[in-house]
Amino acid sequence: MAYVSAKIVEEGRAAKKQGAPLSADPYPAGSQDSADWLEGYTFDEREQNVDQESD
Repeated sequence: MAYVSAKIVEEGRAAKKQGAPLSADPYPAGSQDSADWLEGYTFDEREQNVDQESD
């Protein structure tokens, strides 16, 4: 089980609030840190479930 870094999640949230682009993720693609940053960055977006049809 991966450990989620609350600090890095908060960095992603702050970046989004400041208007930074998604490409501003400072962590290596595919890393847990990058996933945590992305989780923070997308905190206010509705989850998209791509394996089910839309209503």
